[in-house]
Amino acid sequence: MEDAVAVALRQWRKVLPEADLDTIAVIGRLNRCVALLQQATDAPLGRAGINRAEYDVLCALLRVGGELTPGRLARETFASGAAVTKRVKRLEEIGLVTRRVDDRDRRVAHLSLTERGREFIMRLMPEQLEYETALLAGLPDDRERQLADLLGELLLMLEGRLGSTLA
Repeated sequence: MEDAVAVALRQWRKVLPEADLDTIAVIGRLNRCVALLQQATDAPLGRAGINRAEYDVLCALLRVGGELTPGRLARETFASGAAVTKRVKRLEEIGLVTRRVDDRDRRVAHLSLTERGREFIMRLMPEQLEYETALLAGLPDDRERQLADLLGELLLMLEGRLGSTLA
């Protein structure tokens, strides 16, 4: 049985028989996995009334603790400042995040979870983890750890090469 990328690679080999297509095998599969996982993992979040990006903001605020500036929150969630502003605005509207203006510099905001936001993410997090665990249940534990290690190596390499250009 072939995955969608294997089919595409077979087709490319007919068109470009001399080309090194190994990167398509990796990047193509990563992109396809991301798209499929995004669709699947967004289902429980949608039932809770938020999307993946908003979930990431809530998780960052919970795991880092205390108050975060929008800039720090952008770094924690790998998002642009404009994206963070949009997400925080929505989360404020539904009562999960609060914004406090800095006493010394009114241009600086400090963001934190409301009590309702904390309860919401603490209730949702275990459900989301259980769901995501079920998505990977077909992989034996040792292969899941091996995949996580390989992806960690790739991420470190890419962050080293591309991290400064994406910040």
